[in-house]
Amino acid sequence: MTFSIHGIGVSEKIAIGKAHLLAHVSLEAPHYLIASDRIDAEIKRFEAAVRDVQEEFVLLQEGLDDDAPYEMSAMLQVHAMIAQDNMLIENPKTLMRDKRYNAEWALSAQVNELVEQFEAFEDPYLRERKQDVMQVGTRIMRSIREHAGLVIENNVRPQAFDDDMILVAHDITPADMLQFKDRALAGFITDLGGTTSHTAIVARGLGVPAVVATGQARDLIRENEWVIIDGANGVVLVNPDELLLNYYRGLQVEQHIHQTSLGNLVYQRAETLDGSEIKLMANIELPSDVQAVQQVGADGVGLFRSEFLFLNRLHLPEEEEQFVAYKTVVAALVGQPVTIRTLDIGADKNLATDDYVTPLNPALGLRAVRYSLAHPDMFLTQLRAILRASAYGKIKILLPMISSFEQLQQALNLYYKAREQLTEKNIPFDRSIQVGIMVEIPSAVIILPVLLPLIDFVSIGTNDLTQYTLAVDRGDAEVTHLYEETHPAVLRLIFNTIDLCRRAKKGVSVCGEMAGDAKLTRLLLGFGLREFSMQPAQILSVKERVLKASSKKSRKIAEDVLLQYEQAKIRQRIKDLNQKPH
Repeated sequence: MTFSIHGIGVSEKIAIGKAHLLAHVSLEAPHYLIASDRIDAEIKRFEAAVRDVQEEFVLLQEGLDDDAPYEMSAMLQVHAMIAQDNMLIENPKTLMRDKRYNAEWALSAQVNELVEQFEAFEDPYLRERKQDVMQVGTRIMRSIREHAGLVIENNVRPQAFDDDMILVAHDITPADMLQFKDRALAGFITDLGGTTSHTAIVARGLGVPAVVATGQARDLIRENEWVIIDGANGVVLVNPDELLLNYYRGLQVEQHIHQTSLGNLVYQRAETLDGSEIKLMANIELPSDVQAVQQVGADGVGLFRSEFLFLNRLHLPEEEEQFVAYKTVVAALVGQPVTIRTLDIGADKNLATDDYVTPLNPALGLRAVRYSLAHPDMFLTQLRAILRASAYGKIKILLPMISSFEQLQQALNLYYKAREQLTEKNIPFDRSIQVGIMVEIPSAVIILPVLLPLIDFVSIGTNDLTQYTLAVDRGDAEVTHLYEETHPAVLRLIFNTIDLCRRAKKGVSVCGEMAGDAKLTRLLLGFGLREFSMQPAQILSVKERVLKASSKKSRKIAEDVLLQYEQAKIRQRIKDLNQKPH
């Protein structure tokens, strides 16, 4: 009998294949107190398991093929770092010494504590990093059990199968995926995860369909059952009949033809039918992401989230470390612009340093530029590092969460001080470097006319702008249905920002999720947007929409959208906009 399972679709692709189940190794552990004279032996057992996992990650990274997607390498690096993090490998030993917990219990307790910390984050990307901690913890737990002589049953091995397979698991780690790298994978289905989970990220990098957050697919699907993944709708069809199979096979063929055609767009300029040149930039978190930027032919980096250099470490990066990271990116892109956002910490991205205190209301507390201004020495260190890197390529500085004229002045004063410090030491930097602000608070839009004379460009962060405009916590499951990027108030704020910048002859871009949503490309073109910044994997789809659009015709419909105040009518107008030939 055919039945469906619903989750979150990672891509709009379709996969058809036989289900192969991955064994689920949980963090459930025996709880018992060890004798005082057995503490050292228990710690050694734990350390041996940790060493095995650390060595395993080294071997996995060394064994990566040259053509492996960069996301796979990046995720392995993240997991390798977690496996060496003191909070994960030292704190359990403290529990063993002080409370006489057995190794499994100590590990489980520490992982649960770390997971709770990640669950408090507001940002979906960071909140889902709890899965990375759980996966590394699970891998160590497996190693502990193996050292204890326990056997993990029913673990699927890829060599047992020859056909295209769809992996079905409670969760899938990058290390698990590598077991199947030499086999044809049709797709992934997981109980856990989300749009920014590692499974989703790697699946996008591999170009493989996936449906995550299904809740119980691992328990409902049987080994070797035929399944269809409908990534566009986030649906898994189990035991489909011939009619369904034939229908989706037809859609697969169409998608394959379309995907092949997208590859032909890499070296094509993004230009509308009526001659408007569009810049398609990439968002990155780490220097290693540059490879993906180059692969899709992006026009540069529109958002370098520098805070990822600061997270999950006990000590902040020194000036030299930051300088090397920024220089690596700008040198690799050879003349293309790189916009570096200064530290956007707080709210959902908390530091792990001992002196960092989480605000009472993280989303409205000491975050982003507020935190930088409260710690001027740290801010000056970062500004000097960015300025030094500007001697090696085209860099722009982006200040996040600006909400007032005085705040911008304070930030600029420190920027000028950093310039003076480098000048006194005869350290070269680009003296024409541009400085801009992120518009992600309604107040910034309202006072933008007085801010624009002080800056060179604006970048609109639609994620936070939507959240703060609608007073909706996008991480709260009970109100996420109210988080609507096409809400008339949000659209009006975006249009006003673009219009004000255009009139003032200041550069403006969108770097939030809206920029990478191809369904909204024509709408933003109609608003007058000429620079988009998004995840590298989204660039070719957006470029396709640009090439088939007329900016003038898009503007007429966009103006009509702005006149609507009912959400249903707005959705229909956007649908009409995408269905029209131009």
